Amino acid sequence: MTKVAEHKRIVKNFFNPLELKAINWMIPRLPSWVSSDMMTLLGIFSAGLVCVSYWLSRFNPLWLWMASFGLVLHWLGDSLDGNIARVRKRLRPHYGFFIDHTSDTLAMVLIFVGIGLSPYARLDAALIVLISYLCMSIIVYVRTIIEGVFEFTFGKVGPTEMRFITILMNAWLFFFKNPEVRLLESIGRITYLDVFGLVIAAVFFVTFVVSMLKYGIIYARRDTEQLNKDNPPKTGARRGR
Repeated sequence: MTKVAEHKRIVKNFFNPLELKAINWMIPRLPSWVSSDMMTLLGIFSAGLVCVSYWLSRFNPLWLWMASFGLVLHWLGDSLDGNIARVRKRLRPHYGFFIDHTSDTLAMVLIFVGIGLSPYARLDAALIVLISYLCMSIIVYVRTIIEGVFEFTFGKVGPTEMRFITILMNAWLFFFKNPEVRLLESIGRITYLDVFGLVIAAVFFVTFVVSMLKYGIIYARRDTEQLNKDNPPKTGARRGR
């Protein structure tokens, strides 16, 4: 097991070079009274704004643009909270790790519930996507504790890319609506957005199961080797009758 303060962040997402330039430009220009905790609160507030905006899109699709604006604000809060602490050398590793990931979880719940409350997706489909996302989060957090490596990207896709895709999805919904897919009548109304979300959920869940088996085998082998090293078999022992 590793200490939280010693964990290493690995970032390989597609937009990372642009993100770093934007973050490095913004942080020196922020007033000194803007703190990491304020950015965390901004992330939670903006997730709530996204949730309410999706719900209000039942009455007017223009609220989809407010949802997209909320996603931009959420990126701002999520990207700056920890980086402000690192640049200003005000790190609180245990508190930071705890509040960062618990607030991220709350934000994801708000966003996905909001999508499910909109007229464009079924709530059960949105919650299935949320469950698969949280499963992947658990893999990431457990690996962070065991290996000291935090890596929340799958291929080149991370949270920033998912926000960008969601903003594009909002624009598509506004201009082209959301046609229904004709499947089994017994499952009720289902849209292209529902199908897209369920495909993502399936990919996340399969990745979760594969990762669980893969790292389970790796850690079992590693612990067995360490156990044999710490407790070598005794040789030359006299056999009993």
